[in-house]
Amino acid sequence: MKRFFRRFFSLLFILVILACGYYYRHWFIEQYNHAKGVYYIYKGDQAYSADNMGKTLEYYHKGLELYPKHYEAWFNLGNIYAVHEDYYSAVDAYEHAIEANPKFVLAKMNLGIVYSEELGFFDEAIKQFDEVTKIKPFKLWIPFVYSNIKSAKANKGLAFFNKGVAYRQKALYLPIDKQYLAYEYLGHAITAYTESLKILKKNYDLYYNRGVAHHLRGEYKQAGLDYCKAIQTHPMKFEGHYNLAVLLRRINKNRESIAELEKAALLISETPSSSSVQTAYIFNLLNEVTRRFITSNDYYTQKLTDEPVGAIRYTYINGRIVADEEFDKAMFNNFKTCAGFAYFSGDEEK
Repeated sequence: MKRFFRRFFSLLFILVILACGYYYRHWFIEQYNHAKGVYYIYKGDQAYSADNMGKTLEYYHKGLELYPKHYEAWFNLGNIYAVHEDYYSAVDAYEHAIEANPKFVLAKMNLGIVYSEELGFFDEAIKQFDEVTKIKPFKLWIPFVYSNIKSAKANKGLAFFNKGVAYRQKALYLPIDKQYLAYEYLGHAITAYTESLKILKKNYDLYYNRGVAHHLRGEYKQAGLDYCKAIQTHPMKFEGHYNLAVLLRRINKNRESIAELEKAALLISETPSSSSVQTAYIFNLLNEVTRRFITSNDYYTQKLTDEPVGAIRYTYINGRIVADEEFDKAMFNNFKTCAGFAYFSGDEEK
């Protein structure tokens, strides 16, 4: 009797499985395709690690044909296209990723960057960045194990920053008959940078770019203050010093302009990625401002005293004289000092 029931239930179980397979065959086929698609995407990841781009694209496309809702694979594919400057294919891939996961912040961010910086679709870019700032991501915090709270806030701050860049680009690329809108768009850029600073705080790129927007609007004091904040945040980047020097030259603060141009010239000459054209331009501008300053003042002198300015110790290493840490610190503090700050902050004596 026990054997009969055992066989009966075994047969019943098989019949149930067969019935489920018949009535839900599409679901089983879908799951099989998903598993096979994930396998191909995994092979694509391996091919990408091996720098085999042909196989990478082949495996990704096979995987996504079988599992088209794999949003991370679409995102990776978009990144590959963007790196290889196939921007329209990148846009298509990012859009598929967002379609599969409408709250996919990184896909929206990268899509906005490609729209703004590569294709010039500024309104579409701003729309993506706006959506990122409004997404409320799922926040997970496990003490001493994992937390995505900081990264979620950082992404929101970056979205505001990229929105500011898009508005600035939109202002600069206006047709002649609409250039009257530039002032308004630059104002939107400043607002976006300010929102980003509330989140990211003390960020060189934010201060610098907000300074550029103020500079373009003719708001020189606000621009000067932002350039100074950028310099104080990261003294060894030449762009802040250079833009401040141009601004000081514009308002006839020639002595201060020379001081900042000298810093910019020294920094750019030590920057491996700088071009000879950039370097030559800065030195030519330095010469022009210096000549203007000498002409306007009839003489150019420096006060000399017999008072010691402090002993600077040097070390001889591999045929080179290298300043010690105290000298390095003094140089760093010098670069951190912002020429013209008293004027921009309103503390300059009348």
